[in-house]
Amino acid sequence: MKRYLYALRYLISIHVLGLILFTAFRLILFLQGYEYLMGEEISVFTRLEAFVRGLWLDNVVACYISILPLVIVSICSLIGYFGKNLYRGIHIFFSVFYVVAFAISAADIPYFAYFFKHINASIFNWFGYTGTTLGLMFGEFSYIVAFVLFLCLSFLFVFLSRILLHRTCRDIQRVSAEKFHWKPELLTLLCSTLLIGVCLFGIRGRMGYNPIKVSAAYYCNNTFLNQLGISPSFNLLRSSLEASKSENREIDLMDEKEAISTVRRELNITDSLPDISPIARKIDNPGQPSRKNVVLVFMESMSAELLGHFGNPEHLTPFLDSIAVRSLCFNRFFSAGTTNHAIHSVLYSYPALMKRNSMKGAVIPFFAGLPTILQDNGYRTLFFMTHESQYDNMNGYLRTNGFDRIFAQEDYPKDKVVNSFGVQDDFLYQYALPILTETADEGQPFFAVLLSISNHPPYVIHKDFKTHSSTDEHRIVEFADHALKEFIDEAKQQEWFDNTIFVFVGDHGKIVGTPRSDMPLSFNHVPLFIYSPSFIEPLQIEDLGGQVDIAPTVLGLLNIDYTDNGFGVNLLQEKRKAAFFTSDDAIGCVNDSLFYIYKPKENQEWLLSQERAIEKGGNIDNPAVCQELREYAFSMLQTAQYLMSNNLTGKYIGYQPR
Repeated sequence: MKRYLYALRYLISIHVLGLILFTAFRLILFLQGYEYLMGEEISVFTRLEAFVRGLWLDNVVACYISILPLVIVSICSLIGYFGKNLYRGIHIFFSVFYVVAFAISAADIPYFAYFFKHINASIFNWFGYTGTTLGLMFGEFSYIVAFVLFLCLSFLFVFLSRILLHRTCRDIQRVSAEKFHWKPELLTLLCSTLLIGVCLFGIRGRMGYNPIKVSAAYYCNNTFLNQLGISPSFNLLRSSLEASKSENREIDLMDEKEAISTVRRELNITDSLPDISPIARKIDNPGQPSRKNVVLVFMESMSAELLGHFGNPEHLTPFLDSIAVRSLCFNRFFSAGTTNHAIHSVLYSYPALMKRNSMKGAVIPFFAGLPTILQDNGYRTLFFMTHESQYDNMNGYLRTNGFDRIFAQEDYPKDKVVNSFGVQDDFLYQYALPILTETADEGQPFFAVLLSISNHPPYVIHKDFKTHSSTDEHRIVEFADHALKEFIDEAKQQEWFDNTIFVFVGDHGKIVGTPRSDMPLSFNHVPLFIYSPSFIEPLQIEDLGGQVDIAPTVLGLLNIDYTDNGFGVNLLQEKRKAAFFTSDDAIGCVNDSLFYIYKPKENQEWLLSQERAIEKGGNIDNPAVCQELREYAFSMLQTAQYLMSNNLTGKYIGYQPR
């Protein structure tokens, strides 16, 4: 047993040594970027938290490295083998993998200084330019400093780990071999099992529903401190895994220059702001900014076909039906894709690129959109979700792109969590109300986003909630509608209500009735109501619209001037000739009466008739309309891909939010 304990001491010592040297690299990065903290009142404890979170992510990398040696040592201990060659082999293993990890950490220091982001899968693109890359590395002083730092810390690791190796082998050899006895062997087995379990937990990184993501490093409103906690090795590993997924492959629908030209024409872009992007333009909204609060509610799976206002006879949504006639009601409005696409599209006016989840990547892009524009205009920006903040990497993505505060499952009482998606809608709304009131009392306008979830399986309905429906799918819609009613009824009692614009939008729909195509429109046809009784005159709007249009429309109502770097239009001032959206494997585009579907993988397309966003059967032979809708949708998606691939989605080229 003593020999086994000496072996464990060696493994744990190497693990701790690795964490210490990872922290040394982080300290260098902190000193290099200290200017990003100048002029901001940030406490010592807030700064230290970046190192604590960094240690958390570094431990994931260290556990990945340690798991194989731990398993091998455990097995060898059970069979009584403690030979020197075993530990020499493990020493070589540790030296190789930690030196590689240190090389990544060292290279990350100049990389971060130049790009303001951590080293990621994009570096593999440089391998095609070996000569140029080597010339940059050895011709730039910062790279030479990083290389010297790498050599010093790697040598230190190998030197110290070798001392630990000799000490371990010496101590093991001093202990004579023990005869087999079931008690120490059982204890060794239990201890090994426990430690392997702990190591596997370290790789997962956390207790929650989702394993650890780079989002775990984000905790404050200073972007540099948030990024300081990210482990370069972990970031490279995660980004490489993300890049290998089929959904993250870049789309190739048409020539990029042709796509950009078409988008500029379709969005009536006449000015040019090359320091931002090819589609960036100045928007001047007449009048003084109104300084009204904005509350945006994403209604989970709320297809327009579930509402009585759109013809559903089941009377599932009496509250939303009443709102529909007291608001700006957009009757032919379409979601971009799924929930993560909705957040991306509504807030930043970017379309969904099929399977790709723009929030989930290990490298979080910078976007200029509704949160950042309102933040620049003195708004407090708040996001309330029902589930864990790490779900879909939302915490990191939203904090990076304009949100001051994030409220998630971690903030709620545990007894209110009903399933893997967290709390129910009614609790979310009740939790948000006093925070909105407190924010309003501070004298600052606010922009609050509430992401509901109840209308998503597995359905959970309060036992005391009375419904008239016979199925859970309908009962949960009644519950979601009732929760919204209670939220608005209580909001009406607050002083800030009359100075607030409420935006109710379905994040996406669900299949209602019998699908008539491979891309049922009920999944994308969603309600959009902009409601403010003291400010907005009710109006039924039949023009086409999509989630990318919400930000320009709201900013127009607020009379805020801004630079638009997205794909939306103000639906109260401009008209779209078509609305486009995607699913995992298809692209859809609708005009006033026709619905175009294209599947890239099969290179198949269909043109169907549709009436009030309900598709009809039969394929229509009209090549001219097919070409028109295909070009419209393809150009928008290809241009969005170009801007995202070339980091042109922020306020300006090289944008670094603070």
